[in-house]
Amino acid sequence: MPILGLAPSSKSTYPPHFDIERVIRPNILSLHPYRCARDDYSEGILLDANENALGHSISNGDASTSEPNGRIPTQGSEIDSTRSLDLHRYPDPSHPLIKSRIAELRGLPSSDHVFLGVGSDEVIDLLMRICVAPEREKVLITPPTYGMYAVCAQVNDVGVVKVNLELSGDGGEGGAKGRFSLRVDEVKKAVDADPSIKLIFLCSPGNPTGTLISLASIRALLEYEGFRGIVVVDEAYVDFSEPGSSAATLISEYANICVMQTLSKSFGLAAIRLGIALAQPPLIQVLSNTKAPYNISTPTAHLALKALSPASVAEMHAKIGELVANRADLLSSLQSLASLGVGEVIGTQDANFLVVPILERGRSKPDNVRAHKVYKTLAEEEGVVVRYRGSEAGCAGCLRITVGSKAENAVVIEKLRKVLDMF
Repeated sequence: MPILGLAPSSKSTYPPHFDIERVIRPNILSLHPYRCARDDYSEGILLDANENALGHSISNGDASTSEPNGRIPTQGSEIDSTRSLDLHRYPDPSHPLIKSRIAELRGLPSSDHVFLGVGSDEVIDLLMRICVAPEREKVLITPPTYGMYAVCAQVNDVGVVKVNLELSGDGGEGGAKGRFSLRVDEVKKAVDADPSIKLIFLCSPGNPTGTLISLASIRALLEYEGFRGIVVVDEAYVDFSEPGSSAATLISEYANICVMQTLSKSFGLAAIRLGIALAQPPLIQVLSNTKAPYNISTPTAHLALKALSPASVAEMHAKIGELVANRADLLSSLQSLASLGVGEVIGTQDANFLVVPILERGRSKPDNVRAHKVYKTLAEEEGVVVRYRGSEAGCAGCLRITVGSKAENAVVIEKLRKVLDMF
């Protein structure tokens, strides 16, 4: 069954064992997407979509209304700029200029390789809905990994197969120390044993591992004839790793890969909730056919377009350079706390955070109880919020610490030293 909206010549042929029409659920392939008003016309006297013809009602003069961070909007603030955004109109359903800028930034041939979602979480959910039949089919994940894969699977009533990452260089008495790596052969065994697996989710750099999965490992799964589904590579943190690390470089060759990215991390735009899927046109078309009609809001699109301008991209890269330098300094500072029971940072440092085990006093064994006490005390008594990850596979006793500014990192080390002395 052909993909609605896709030119026949757009169907990819490599690798030969992959056929996207056999991966997409039949009810999705036959879906006629909702056609919204702005798909047809976007200019003129627009009386077709039951919008409020008098415009929005955000007042500039209400000084009693504070913004979420406590500041009071003033004349000339962002509220005034909303007048030019036509907020009373439904947004553009396709956002071609944003997609073109993303395609150029990521080295893809055209905007038809780009899909936009409400954060990466919408992309995850859509991929499961279009590919995986509830109650009958499954996804594969590689713990420790991003928790939303399992959450979305449960919401969509699909099974989850787990192939844990391998942690090499174990640090005595079960200490979490070393490097995480993808066990490619074990993943192959899992898909051989269970043909109902339709999606493989790889987080690279991993959350919470901070470890990049090699392009050679990803390519090995894409080439494997025993797996006829799609390999999904979640690259939320890829801009903090070495240039050339992105699996987006594989998209022009492989039809069975989908790379997820976001503006939340390197671009510093977590609040606008813009997620990205990069893939060959057939999969992008199916995602577009299935999404909600106006999933990306006008304010989000407005800010995303500004963020993707050449000047903003240059600023983003400058901030990444600063954060990478801060990451190295934070790593060094954490290592100076070894005598207080801070173990060696686990995984590699390819993201904007570090994962460090808290050990039993005087021993090299990770201590979940102590780590959780440190986590709670830091947050509730010292005003420093990190993330407890001790329940994740291979992360016993671990805290995940986001790389902050130099001043923030200095406070983290000072407060961590103080709290470790307490327990």
